[in-house]
Amino acid sequence: MSDEEHHFESRADAGASKTYTQKAGTIRRNGYIVIDNRPCKVVEVSTSETGDYGSCHFVAIDIFTAEKFEYSVSSSDNCYVPHVYRTDYQLIDITDDGYVSLLTDNGNTKDDLKLPTDDALLCQIKDGFAEGKDLMVSVMSAMGEEQICGLKDIGPK
Repeated sequence: MSDEEHHFESRADAGASKTYTQKAGTIRRNGYIVIDNRPCKVVEVSTSETGDYGSCHFVAIDIFTAEKFEYSVSSSDNCYVPHVYRTDYQLIDITDDGYVSLLTDNGNTKDDLKLPTDDALLCQIKDGFAEGKDLMVSVMSAMGEEQICGLKDIGPK
């Protein structure tokens, strides 16, 4: 045995992969795809020729920024698909600087999310909170990003 110390620096995530691969020809409308390293929801798919030699043209919308992307690839090529999760949290507080405090399932708080940029959703959250309603927010997460994407009123406090 050696008395030397070995230090290794990890450059990778210890968690699960943020994406997986899928054949382009199997990705359908309302599915997800990664385009320009952004998680997108497919809104339109068109194919030319069937079989291994055809091609797929995708029109997709970034799930966080609503930016439109287009992408063409051979139907037999692999595309990256993001793991997309949706989690509900109870809204506890809204800070003056636009952050929310959320209650997790295990009783801890999550304080690192900002209010959404969508005006309609933002107004619903602020108005419901000001009225003292008990609110649940839905948070979408993919590829290391999170954003509030929905709201449920579960009654008065």
